[in-house]
Amino acid sequence: MGDLHREEKGLSEAQTGTTLDCEDEKALMRKVDWNILPVMFVAYMLQYLDKSALGNTAIFGIQESLKLVGDQYSWASSAFYFGFLVASYPVSLCFVKFPIGKFLSISFISWAIVLACHGATANFAGITAVRVLLGVLESTISPGLSLVTGLWYKRSEHASRHGIWFAGNSIASIFGALLTYGIGHINNSVDPWRWIFIIFGIVTFAYGIVFFIYLPDTPQAARFLSKEEGEFVYQRAQQETHTAVSHKWSKSQCIEALIDPKTWLIFVYAMGSCIPNGGITSFGGIVVSGFGYSTFETILVSLPMSVFTFIWVVLATVITSRVRKSRCITAAVLSLISLAGSIMVSQIDPSKKVSRLAGMWLFPAYSAGIPILMSIVASNVAGYTKRTTVNAVMFMGNCVGNITGPFLFFPGEMPDYESAWLGIMISLAIAVVSILALRQVLQFQNRCRDRQQGIKIDPESREAVEAEEVVALDKDETDWENRTFRYYL
Repeated sequence: MGDLHREEKGLSEAQTGTTLDCEDEKALMRKVDWNILPVMFVAYMLQYLDKSALGNTAIFGIQESLKLVGDQYSWASSAFYFGFLVASYPVSLCFVKFPIGKFLSISFISWAIVLACHGATANFAGITAVRVLLGVLESTISPGLSLVTGLWYKRSEHASRHGIWFAGNSIASIFGALLTYGIGHINNSVDPWRWIFIIFGIVTFAYGIVFFIYLPDTPQAARFLSKEEGEFVYQRAQQETHTAVSHKWSKSQCIEALIDPKTWLIFVYAMGSCIPNGGITSFGGIVVSGFGYSTFETILVSLPMSVFTFIWVVLATVITSRVRKSRCITAAVLSLISLAGSIMVSQIDPSKKVSRLAGMWLFPAYSAGIPILMSIVASNVAGYTKRTTVNAVMFMGNCVGNITGPFLFFPGEMPDYESAWLGIMISLAIAVVSILALRQVLQFQNRCRDRQQGIKIDPESREAVEAEEVVALDKDETDWENRTFRYYL
């Protein structure tokens, strides 16, 4: 193989045991993409399908069948995120202690069984219990796939790869709506909403086995790579962050994560973005049906929401991959688009249902900011324990938002839910402020480090300067400890 110049790639033969020329490296990473990204894409698609299944059953009489009264449906919906919240930090410890691929796969298979059990529930207590357990088990997948992305890809590739597998969300919405439409026509002694849970659970269980077989724990353990290729891919990804996979929990890194102000700006943005998500995931179907559509018409006219979600994710992925320093700004703009959609739904005259429906189609733009946020954490938090801790805090914010969202929808305000839309607009505004504040903090800290080191770095050449360092194979430094570390905006 040809020589790989350190000034171009930052890797040496001493680090990886092999050398690759530019074309060989591109071919190798294409092989990685085709073997890893589809596995993660389908996994994320199914997790979204499963956690949102309750919302799909709302228009098929689950509330009447289980005799849910008052705000019990909201509690059942939020129960998932209570489980997610409680499990977030223990799960982050598990990522340190256990092989990540096997841990994710076992969680995947387990929640498939729990999801199918939703179809056997008979009352509020039963549906709440299985929702909590589902949240505990699904709390592994988002932070887990984000960590996997960090193991396989360079920081400059994080935004695009997070966007690709996160797009499974929007595809799941389309697939779920069509599948729900078909299942809803089942006419036998079993309620259609029960079939939704059972069939979704069977599909997820079958894929869980595939997931276990095809998701490797590390690049070095990948069966589709040679030993030398696996080592090269791993070191290529870790060279900038100095973050080696460690199975030893670090108290100092955990404390550093909790006192870092960036952690809490990430928390606030995640919470602000997920309040709308929690509400619309559970009540979106009810809102749209309130425009004057029948049950099956509601399913069909809601499909463009999923299409627009996919469009927003693709646009955000392309922009953040091709335009430097655009991640935080792109996330802020997406929240503003959702804010515009909220105003259309809540302020346009109820008689103009098509215009209000168009607002619902614009509304999901905020969701494309979530993979951007995950890529920001993957790129800007160094130290394995610190990264898992910040991931946990981020998803705690996610849970708090998703728990809060359904409770903004007061039964007495059905179907317009004026208070809910006001709360959603406030939360989106908070998300915009927090993500722009995060950008300012990252930019300020980069400039401070440049001045402290007496370096005048052209922004276009910063990556090349960082790549000059040779990284020890076992080094696990945080972004505070490694003063040559620069943050991606």
